[in-house]
Amino acid sequence: MITEVVLVRHGRTPYNLAHRLQGQVDVPLDIIGQWQADQTGYELARRYYWAKVSNIASHPELLAQPGPDAACPSDISEYHDAPASRRRLEVYSSDLFRAQQTAHAFADLLGLPVTCDARLRERSFGRWEGLTREQIRQMDARAYASWRAHTGGELEYGVESRTACGRRGMEALNDIVSRHADDDTDTTLVVVSHGSWIVATVETLVGIDPDRLNSLGSMRNAFWSRLVPHHRDGSLAWSLEEFNTGPQIAGTVDWENGPQELRNERMPGWQPIVQ
Repeated sequence: MITEVVLVRHGRTPYNLAHRLQGQVDVPLDIIGQWQADQTGYELARRYYWAKVSNIASHPELLAQPGPDAACPSDISEYHDAPASRRRLEVYSSDLFRAQQTAHAFADLLGLPVTCDARLRERSFGRWEGLTREQIRQMDARAYASWRAHTGGELEYGVESRTACGRRGMEALNDIVSRHADDDTDTTLVVVSHGSWIVATVETLVGIDPDRLNSLGSMRNAFWSRLVPHHRDGSLAWSLEEFNTGPQIAGTVDWENGPQELRNERMPGWQPIVQ
């Protein structure tokens, strides 16, 4: 049974840096985004280190063994007997590459596979994908203002509504969780996806209207949120335990721009979005 779900946003991309709407355009991480993904991967791997032990217990062939001259072999029974062996962690990712890169930054540390699922893709931004906010404003100031006010003007340009995106995310998570309902193994699900998808999905799961202006707010790159599913009379209810949480290092460095040693003189600095 899945007992907690961790939703991780991917690291920074060139479109994030330029404030272009990515939607479902397949854009890879930039060098800072890879650094962000790695820092979050390290932090979550520390938190969920038990999953490496569990995975080795289930797959003894993964346990490294010394050569024939060693005093003794590595002892797989230590892994089988550890309490961690009675738990499991699964990693799912949007099939867009930036999410896969971020998922592997975590999963590879623990030796875990990553399952890709197109239902976890970002909200589609239709004809606005690839455009900056200024370009959208110049194209149609009225639709832009309506989008910012959560009154739906973006739908004229083929943009997926927040409500539809949240429903898509809710249905995907409910499906994955329900498929584990009869499994007695205590399972953590880590899902790597996208900012708008995560926010709309969380709001839908906990009963917040994604089109309300006083919603949860945005997710920073490579930050995570954590929910707990509750099985009640054959249905699922959800509680939000963490929202927009980042690794400890994010509080001590310029998270959006990354460390100076990774930035060349041609790289522009990230700036907050001006509405």
